Amino acid sequence: MKTERSEDVLQFWFPSQPKGEIAAMVRQWEWWFRSGADADITKHFSSLHQQAARGELDAWSNEPRSRLALIVVLDQFSRTLHRGTAQAFAQDSKACTLALEGIEMGHYAALETPWEKTFFFLPLGHSEDLRKLELAVKLAEELVQEASQEYRELLEFSAAQARRHRDVIAHFGRHPHRNEALGRQSTSSELEYLASGQLVHTRSMPPHLSQFLSNT
Repeated sequence: MKTERSEDVLQFWFPSQPKGEIAAMVRQWEWWFRSGADADITKHFSSLHQQAARGELDAWSNEPRSRLALIVVLDQFSRTLHRGTAQAFAQDSKACTLALEGIEMGHYAALETPWEKTFFFLPLGHSEDLRKLELAVKLAEELVQEASQEYRELLEFSAAQARRHRDVIAHFGRHPHRNEALGRQSTSSELEYLASGQLVHTRSMPPHLSQFLSNT
């Protein structure tokens, strides 16, 4: 797979789906958020990620879709390629800046699907700045209101996830599950949270959505 162009990233990350098919989108969601893409990212996009981290792909920010591709590389691919280490979060600040600038200049609004828009603002949800989390919640909730009926429940789950991440930052001021990788000392309340098994990013979909996964 060639990975020289931003469209290669987008075609990989947003494969064609049957229109209005909720089961297909639930499976795609699971692929995105449960490491389904890991092997292909590692095999095909490692060198591209290094280019992005060095700033060699910054020109991608000139257009809405290529800006989205750069955000996906810096925000999502970093988490796969450097999982469990501080490097997984090393590009978060740049990804946030790209998202905020893109929202301000109309790149976000120019995107066509709620899935593209979700990954455009997702760096804000990964932030430890409460103001950015609040903006992520606002944008996620707007997508619910704009959604066609068949996708509304999946986008409602996405918005609920954004609110949960916001609430974690409001309570702890940071994401406790990153403490070990970042060399931060966890507080007693954070240790209790980590031991609870209720981490936001590991939450399962509600049964009315997850039922589609058992039908594969």
